[in-house]
Amino acid sequence: MNIIIFGAGRVGESVAESLVSEQNDITVIDQDPARVRALEERLDLRGVVGNGIQPSVLAEAGAKDADMVIACAALDESNLVVCKVAHDVFQVPTTIARLRSPEFEEGGELLSKTGFAVDHVICPEESVMRYIHQLIDYPEALQVVQFADGRVCLTVVRAAAGAALTGYCIGDIRERLPDVPLRVVALYRQDTEVPVSADTRILAGDEVFVLAASDQIRRVLAAVHAVDQPVQRVMIAGGGKVGLRLARSLVGQCQVKVIESDAKRCEYLASQLPSSTLVLHGDCVDEALLEEENVAAMDLFLALTNDDEDNIMAAMLAKRLGARRVLALINRRAYAEMMQGSTIDIAVSPAQTVIGELLAHVRRGEVVAVHSLRRGAAEALEGVARGDVRTSRLVGRRVDEVKLPPGARIGAIVRGEAADAQVLMPHHDTVIQPDDHIIIFIPNKRLVREVEKLFQVGATFFG
Repeated sequence: MNIIIFGAGRVGESVAESLVSEQNDITVIDQDPARVRALEERLDLRGVVGNGIQPSVLAEAGAKDADMVIACAALDESNLVVCKVAHDVFQVPTTIARLRSPEFEEGGELLSKTGFAVDHVICPEESVMRYIHQLIDYPEALQVVQFADGRVCLTVVRAAAGAALTGYCIGDIRERLPDVPLRVVALYRQDTEVPVSADTRILAGDEVFVLAASDQIRRVLAAVHAVDQPVQRVMIAGGGKVGLRLARSLVGQCQVKVIESDAKRCEYLASQLPSSTLVLHGDCVDEALLEEENVAAMDLFLALTNDDEDNIMAAMLAKRLGARRVLALINRRAYAEMMQGSTIDIAVSPAQTVIGELLAHVRRGEVVAVHSLRRGAAEALEGVARGDVRTSRLVGRRVDEVKLPPGARIGAIVRGEAADAQVLMPHHDTVIQPDDHIIIFIPNKRLVREVEKLFQVGATFFG
């Protein structure tokens, strides 16, 4: 696929890195020659220096032959104009814009083909907020992602000593939890993938990837990790766009304190948030301030400033001072990988939270949802089995007959529509039917293309 990325900032760089690894033809446009040169040296892509809102620059980037334009520069207005020019001048089939303002809604008149011609909207700040909300709703989890319109959840949880399934083999799960259908699709021990089989034993500290129906997730988490107390007290370090969005969304749900180092920003936050949210002017790495504000009583400490180093230090300090759980927002992928599993419970990359939303539009075949896992190294994919026995590699075949690449696993099948849908944990002899939604765990992104091909229908299918 020929893809043009407008903007080589943090989001643009992460998007380029993710899409290049999947053998797409990528061209990045940015006005900063140093940024463009750095990306060209590090990644297999082409760079164009210039302002992407100008048709001549888009033409130089190959817009005439582009399948998609992803506009993820810092300014909403620039991204809107790029999408409009790409559609109207070059007839680019798909346009995606990063928009921070909540006033531009996907599918609304302003973004229609007669408006700014934006097919899809991405907002990393909104994605981070949704990600954190899932962790507040399920405090035992490291990550929770949904499939099939929320009917199925893939949950990443660290096994705890003394939990119902810790110390037992995967083959024993049905006996231990006879009334909770679930599927362990992956297991990581000290950052190394452990082959999943009936004889694989779940040990304390293992990172366990579990698929189950959404209404069973709390029971699954309790069996692997034990039940944590609900999140009631939250401290947010950083009152920027992410911090403000999150603080607003938690009004009435949690007691929230926000620490912000800029005095003027504090005044703005205080004017935007209700009196029940305490806004503090100070440094998030000030040990005395954290102790004074009783960080040890916090159920969740969130370091959400714009500085990776400050976030890492603040989260580590809060953990040492007694915060039950800490999360750090980390833009640099290398930092995030180093910190995951350390004293910092969860490291989140804003760009990675939005990658899955983008990938669903890049995927081939009947792929309807994609979620990036393990900081972009792995992936979970939901596709729809179309066609019939003659035209499909899936329909009419048993699960053990499907030719998956090494390590990829079918975790769940959703059969039927709306209220009548069934969530199945398939066995080796389960036969795939037309229109089944199939959720597959892929341990390595290099295998994605092979999995995509399974959902592509042969040329003789016209349904």
